[in-house]
Amino acid sequence: MRQSVHSLFYLLTAVVLLTACAEEKVYKIGVSQCSAGQWREKVNNEMLAAQHLYEQDVDVVITCAYDDTERQIRQIDSLANSGIDLLVVAPNEEAPVSDAISRIRKRGIPVICFDRKVEDDNYTAFIGGSNVEAGHAMGINAVDVAKGMVAHGYRPLVLEITATMSSSPAKERHQGFSEAMKGHPELDYIWRSSDWSSEGAYRIAKEQIETGHLPDIVFCHNDGMATGVYKAVVETHTEGKVKIMGIDGMPDEGLEYVEFGHQIASYVYPTGGAEIVRLALDILTGKPYKQENTLQGILVVRENVWPISTTTKELMKQQRDLITVQDKLEDSLALYDTQHKVLIGSMVTIVVLVVAIVMMLLAYWARKKAIRQRQAMNEEQTLFYTDPSTRRLHDIFDKPEDDLSPPRSQDVLFAEQLNEAIRKNMSNPNLKMEDLGEELGLGRVQLYRKVKAITGQTPVELLRQIRLQRAYALLGSTTKTISEIAFEVGFNTPGYFSKCFKEQYGKLPMELREQ
Repeated sequence: MRQSVHSLFYLLTAVVLLTACAEEKVYKIGVSQCSAGQWREKVNNEMLAAQHLYEQDVDVVITCAYDDTERQIRQIDSLANSGIDLLVVAPNEEAPVSDAISRIRKRGIPVICFDRKVEDDNYTAFIGGSNVEAGHAMGINAVDVAKGMVAHGYRPLVLEITATMSSSPAKERHQGFSEAMKGHPELDYIWRSSDWSSEGAYRIAKEQIETGHLPDIVFCHNDGMATGVYKAVVETHTEGKVKIMGIDGMPDEGLEYVEFGHQIASYVYPTGGAEIVRLALDILTGKPYKQENTLQGILVVRENVWPISTTTKELMKQQRDLITVQDKLEDSLALYDTQHKVLIGSMVTIVVLVVAIVMMLLAYWARKKAIRQRQAMNEEQTLFYTDPSTRRLHDIFDKPEDDLSPPRSQDVLFAEQLNEAIRKNMSNPNLKMEDLGEELGLGRVQLYRKVKAITGQTPVELLRQIRLQRAYALLGSTTKTISEIAFEVGFNTPGYFSKCFKEQYGKLPMELREQ
């Protein structure tokens, strides 16, 4: 019997190995993002959409450190241990992450830095936009805007609010902007160091305005920081007096802010997700590649914002659709693979029928033994329920069905948890679907499908609807201003809040309040 079982095991192992050898190589690419945000979500979607665009199959695995350097180092080590073929990393800080990358490269794993670099050029290749060029372009634009003020005998003040200066993008954007400011003694130029958050920029801008020395032009290192400056301008009633500029140029952020007039300029900093995957495959397959790969950005002002915004939105929609199609295709391929394995399993079953018969005989004798044991247990159980001496003990465990709570569906429980999470975090303007998914223990795709199936809406649409419902209630039950209500329910700007409110209810917030 034991010899027959061993023969069956060896046969199954041989079949599995032959099947595995026939499968094509799938390159596993690990991605370590330093933080979240709409710009990085666009990069992620582009890489996911490019997984099957080329000759070789790619499996992209994405992690996010949420601005935590220690977490990113742990994630990099974990990706390396998971068996990735190549690492793509946007370092949160240059020096600390450089040591982790050195460990990866010693294991023979190529490393692509994108958007940000590490110390000593310790990488296989770099790809991303030129941060120096981005800062310089915004500096030239600031000088052009200031010329009109100088022509009227006014000496303008230019304020630069930098991001974390321990990161390469902040250093390089500051370098480009400060170089553009040189040779212009007719301007007053100062800079203050902050982080990448809108809260930090808001605090610095408000402090500067309250000194009485109002900045005429404020340049922020990203459009999220620019929203913080705009919030400070609104609160200090200096809207229209301060001209704001930022970098990233995303549809629902910088591009929209330029359209509304909240910013005078933004800069479309290139994402290049598809180019990252192409570069990774060139490295992995031994094809020629350049170590330094610079992507071109675009300066956005009021005159060119509409066509750029329209094109970007359409491309992002196509990427989301492509990811959906790929998910469905992968489900179909998985079904085919299952059917293929079932067919092989059927063939193996014919070969091992003799062994199965022997095992059935043994099972028959084991079953007879189990029946005898069960009969003995039934007799003991009958005695337990009928013997007066044990009846009282039985009553302790016998709970009427009326005392039990009615069953609740998993969808109802999920909806309650999601509603609680949204309302708890509603006031956070930087709330992302990844944050809600992490709190609920779901991934981005799982959260999207679950919410879509239950509500018919995407998570983003549901979040906006709940925010607008809360705003509707505040308009009718409080004396708060439109701006205060907008920020309380999580909108970065009153203008965007008013636009969304009118789309939802057919009237502006002020019109509703007047009625």
